[in-house]
Amino acid sequence: MPLNSTRGGASAKGFGFTAAGLGPVDVDYLVIAGGGGGGSNRGGGGGAGGYRASASGPAPLNSGTKLTLTKGGSFPIVVGAGGNGVPADTGATGNPSSFNPGPVGITATGGGGGGGSGAAATSGGSGGGAGHNVFTTGAAGNSPPTSPPQGNNGGNGTGTSHEGGGGGAGAVGGNAGPLSGVGGDGVFNTIIGSPVGYAGGGGGGANPAGSVGPTPSTYGGGTGSPGSGPDPSTNGVANTGGGAGGQSISPPNVGGNGGSGIVIIRAPGPSGPAFTVSPGTNTKTTAGGNTILNFTVPGTLTYGL
Repeated sequence: MPLNSTRGGASAKGFGFTAAGLGPVDVDYLVIAGGGGGGSNRGGGGGAGGYRASASGPAPLNSGTKLTLTKGGSFPIVVGAGGNGVPADTGATGNPSSFNPGPVGITATGGGGGGGSGAAATSGGSGGGAGHNVFTTGAAGNSPPTSPPQGNNGGNGTGTSHEGGGGGAGAVGGNAGPLSGVGGDGVFNTIIGSPVGYAGGGGGGANPAGSVGPTPSTYGGGTGSPGSGPDPSTNGVANTGGGAGGQSISPPNVGGNGGSGIVIIRAPGPSGPAFTVSPGTNTKTTAGGNTILNFTVPGTLTYGL
């Protein structure tokens, strides 16, 4: 008489495998939107793109909730572009990033633009810093609201010579004082296995002395123009969601561009043939026994096809 046996699938489900083959798999995520453009003509710094993560970042900002992928699914990934600087005006708002496998998904909102000469900063994942005008209050971050919050407010300006820094995922943008405000700090996340800084705000532009925003190697935010010569503000770093630096009155009088966003998905276990990513600019790697699916441009994630 043949012996029948069963094999429990509960312990294997987390790796995407059951006794019948590939099953649902729970994954961690990091979704960051594009950063806001810097304000122009004594402009405020751009706000960082919205930061949303399930794990691997600072505890207050981890949702702790994974998303589930089902076998045979093909899931669109949106990676938002950064907002551009606009001559003598508020920087453009960054574009959203999203990972929505359904029925539950995650969307991060683009960073707000830094205020320009005579125009208010705009709200977003993190808010833009106030520029040189009567609108001296930085724009709101975490707009629309999420829990945990996806960003912080932009810094205030003086209304005369110094401008506010854009908000970051980890801190509000700096208020202007004797100098313009620094960009709000971003945060580190280790979803790829090593710490990388994301979602820093851009520094405010100034006249005559500029601010020092967060360095690109730290959180991706751009620095404000120093205002004492033709030096331009700097852009937010690509694929960090960094906000752009604001521009002073010196040529070219246009704020920097926000950094593009990024979407990273981490699945437990080795990749094998279960996951594919497209287009080829996006990558699939392994780290610490996990599969890392890294989207730097919009694309598609396929599981089990």
